[in-house]
Amino acid sequence: MIKKLTPSILIIILSLFVPVVQGQTDINIPDFLTRSFIKYCESVPREEIYVHTDREEYLAGENMWFNLYLIDRSVLKPSSGSSIAYFELLNAENRPVIQKRILLKKGFGPGQIIIPDTLSSGIYSIRVYTSWMKNFLPYNCFMKDINVFNTFNSRAFSGKKTAVKSHESEISKEKIQDIAKSGLSLSVNNLMPDILEISVVAHESYSVENGNLFYLFIQTHGKINRVSTENLTEGKSLISVSKSLLTSGINQITLFNSKGQPLSERFIYTPEKGNHYLTLHSLDSCGKRTELSLSIDPATDSFNVPGFSNLSISVSSRTNNDETIDFSDYLVPGTEFGMFPWNIIKGRKISELPPEVMDSILLNVRSNWINWTTILSGDVTHFKYPFEKENHSLLGKVLPEDKTAVSEGENILLCSPGKEAGFQSAQTDSEGNFRFNVSVDEGFKDFIIIPDELNKKQKINLESSFSYQYLPSEIAIDSSGKTISPLISRWGINYQLKTIYGVSSTGLPLNPVFNPPSPIRFYGKPDIHLIMADYVSLPTMDEVFLELLPRVSLKKKKSSYEITIVSRIGEATNMLSPRLLIDGVIINDPSLIANLDPQNVEIIDVIKENYYVGKFLFTGLVNVITKAGDFSGVPFPDYMIRLTYRVTDPVLSFSSPDYSSYDMKSSRVPDFRNTLYWNPSIKPNKEGKSRVAFWTSDFVSDYEINIQGITSEGTPVSIRKILKVK
Repeated sequence: MIKKLTPSILIIILSLFVPVVQGQTDINIPDFLTRSFIKYCESVPREEIYVHTDREEYLAGENMWFNLYLIDRSVLKPSSGSSIAYFELLNAENRPVIQKRILLKKGFGPGQIIIPDTLSSGIYSIRVYTSWMKNFLPYNCFMKDINVFNTFNSRAFSGKKTAVKSHESEISKEKIQDIAKSGLSLSVNNLMPDILEISVVAHESYSVENGNLFYLFIQTHGKINRVSTENLTEGKSLISVSKSLLTSGINQITLFNSKGQPLSERFIYTPEKGNHYLTLHSLDSCGKRTELSLSIDPATDSFNVPGFSNLSISVSSRTNNDETIDFSDYLVPGTEFGMFPWNIIKGRKISELPPEVMDSILLNVRSNWINWTTILSGDVTHFKYPFEKENHSLLGKVLPEDKTAVSEGENILLCSPGKEAGFQSAQTDSEGNFRFNVSVDEGFKDFIIIPDELNKKQKINLESSFSYQYLPSEIAIDSSGKTISPLISRWGINYQLKTIYGVSSTGLPLNPVFNPPSPIRFYGKPDIHLIMADYVSLPTMDEVFLELLPRVSLKKKKSSYEITIVSRIGEATNMLSPRLLIDGVIINDPSLIANLDPQNVEIIDVIKENYYVGKFLFTGLVNVITKAGDFSGVPFPDYMIRLTYRVTDPVLSFSSPDYSSYDMKSSRVPDFRNTLYWNPSIKPNKEGKSRVAFWTSDFVSDYEINIQGITSEGTPVSIRKILKVK
């Protein structure tokens, strides 16, 4: 449809997005573009994730070790915006076989999973994202294919590789080209070492409406490099830009007409200069069960050592898979340009590609973040998924069973049963959605969710924290005649021997980053705090209320019960119908309290007046706390949802043998580890130096030492080296 529209109509359509510019003839266009751009990037920040795995190929049943790097794209530095990452392992049909929530601290998060031993051989995809990134799925997530082999399963190796075209921005490539036909055409010479030449040619229709004026805007992943007012001479302009002004990465060059409307754009690549910050020193070869020391040092003695936030290192048996993507290369496009065509690069580093090859690749990409239509309109979409920094979002939806509309502002209640109970309330929006905030930690949580109004026929549906928006997989892999390589077969033998001898690479759990907070009673100090053990045992709850709780009445009313609180203000008497709770869980049937055995009750708390928790009003409160304190001895009403929830999953540490003693070195227990060493967090010292040591195994093979990391200044580091164990 876009192709059929005339350029003049497209210009009219685009002009609707910049009413402020058109309505003020004296507006400073460069200032307007700058302010609009900065406001947009602050309102719609972009996160990127890189995942360093210990290997690219695994056996079903093995451990996968990984480290997550969360990056703020605008500055390319570790981000503290999110504290949870969502890790998934997907099969060829985009069905998750593993889902984990991983803790992030200051932009880093170690992880570990066990690949199910029931998986068939095939290609599986790692997918990782944060809550904020879910607003921009399926593109804004880390994706990587891995090979999984099952030596016990005779089914052929099969699967699908992700092959998706770049996501087009709302100002599509075709639209910009059509507008350029009646506006400005743009060409770029990026082959000179220090100067970028931008050639602009105006069409006749442009000069009639805009004279000789146009504007140039250059930005790189959200950082402005240049905004300038330019003039045409005889319908042409040649602009020279020093490359020292350009941020390394993919630069977006956009031309605007005199009204501040975008007409043409190009993407170019500016490589990082002098990014060899570290060197790796180690032996090239060594024997079996030998201690190997690695030194990771600054590249030169005179180098001004940057602060390294984190380095992760793996040493694993090497296969012929050379198409892995290093951190330093991945961050160049990130996910901003959809699925980057890594298959074209075929394992080469982006910085080593000839400029004309990279320019050719960039002709076919568009940013799905920097969208000038949205930027100039000033309209920022309401985002469903927030940053999860201090709290994890538990989302749900109220679904009326009679298909009537959900009333906005209905209360949904979340109770955490216990002797020190927790409570939250949330209100539905116009579509019935609600949200609870849960503390980020590794502890198990017991949640009970209840609608406040039980007279309505409706049910509560909790939303999975994992997204179901997937990229399509387009390339089918049929390897019915493919045989498993000798190396993979040997890996299978190694794995079987480890299983037989009970050798494990998993150690103790890593220390939790966020410890569960100590429970605090949500209603504070009650007016009555009755400890049952302080009084003579009574046979029924009716007598407990009558004898021990003054002005709190439990009465039988026909076939049911009623609990009321009588309060006095001066000579006036006020009768309240309090909220009733057992172990901190709100109930609506007083008979549940009346039918309790007093021998199982430990405490009764009473608040005699109105009490607010957030926006939720308790018209008095009676909380009966049992000795178990877990709401277990109560018939479970059908209007409640109960779930045991863990916000993040614990991660085990990597463990490997130590052959420093004679007994261990002479042990006849075979050691055939496929991964010799894994460390997700190496912290260089003040001089920028790091030392690690590990022992080789009995497995004679070529191993790859793979180091990934990032400086505090935002420069990614990637080092690889081959080690031969003879």
